[in-house]
Amino acid sequence: MSKIALVDDDRNILTSVSMTLEAEGFEVETYNDGQQALDAFNRKLPDMAVLDIKMPRMDGMDLLQRLRQKTSMPVIFLTSKDDEIDEVLGLRMGADDYVKKPFSQRLLVERIRALLRRQEAQNGTIVNGETEDTKVMERGELSMDPLRHAVTWKGKDVTLTVTEFLLLQALAQRPGFVKSRDQLMDVAYDDQVYVDDRTIDSHIKRLRKKMRTADSEFSAIETLYGIGYRYNEE
Repeated sequence: MSKIALVDDDRNILTSVSMTLEAEGFEVETYNDGQQALDAFNRKLPDMAVLDIKMPRMDGMDLLQRLRQKTSMPVIFLTSKDDEIDEVLGLRMGADDYVKKPFSQRLLVERIRALLRRQEAQNGTIVNGETEDTKVMERGELSMDPLRHAVTWKGKDVTLTVTEFLLLQALAQRPGFVKSRDQLMDVAYDDQVYVDDRTIDSHIKRLRKKMRTADSEFSAIETLYGIGYRYNEE
């Protein structure tokens, strides 16, 4: 049973969403603000967190920043309907996804399931031997180990979220071939979950930024404006 942490200062949201998730078979812990959640996470991390952004004591951005110092567990942000700045900042800081308020609880459940499936796939063990999807992939200076969810560039470790790992893997599997945004959406999200082009673009921007922490000259991911992205083996 996966444990989901809900962090929001709106008690109505905590009550209704926790009831929905528990009915879906999840174990749920609720917190009224970021500091309360952080104190609990320091004792034991959940499998996933759903964070409101605007909260007292410690907001969602600050909480995410502290979490990303020690874990890449999936995080979904709850954002205000028109607050695009929060969405972009949250994704750049390491959130895996965002859902705008007011939101469909069914949509939130599907996004949680999609991210947990990807987390489990990265952390799972091989049952029927090594496959193409589980082999270590080498592309020039890039090395990706799906089983350990490990990425290195020029021998330096790069810490990626599940979504970032899947996007990089999809691009690097076929160097030189273009992946459209729709194709990348299919890789990163469940087919029942809708995201727009800007979400993929934000993930790619953050992915590039992380790769450039290992190599400031990193340029292997190329943008083809109006078409998509491709990986150029270096």
